[in-house]
Amino acid sequence: MAQDNLVVCGKCGGVNRLPPARSADQAKCGKCGSKLFSGHPLDVDAKAFDHEIARSSIPVVVDIWAPWCGPCKMMAPAYEAAARELEPHVRLLKLNSDNEQAVAARLGIRSIPTMILFHGGREIARTSGAMTAGQIVRWVRDRLPTVAA
Repeated sequence: MAQDNLVVCGKCGGVNRLPPARSADQAKCGKCGSKLFSGHPLDVDAKAFDHEIARSSIPVVVDIWAPWCGPCKMMAPAYEAAARELEPHVRLLKLNSDNEQAVAARLGIRSIPTMILFHGGREIARTSGAMTAGQIVRWVRDRLPTVAA
């Protein structure tokens, strides 16, 4: 029997159990009632980032970016489009490296934008440089064969 997925609510931080047999598209948080998936990346601070990585059982992709970064701004719409395609199988986060310098340093970020894929609380892949939506989706799916196409 497949194990329930654990999904962190982007609004309140509550951890929700989602049975694999139930569609997660319309799932709502049991604590605050917010939709768990919106088709948009979540902007996170250090605390929310750590909570998502530690508690979520679904894969998490983090875009580390900065507001002054041209390639980051260029990639933002593509990352949005990738979220619409990859959710609810993958959670997409955005972490502002200017606001969260300690997290960026802990992750060893040398250039931005950098995307890091986490699963089971650990990093499984990373890439730097701007990508199109198709390239982002392909990059994730190539590393997670179980993510639905």
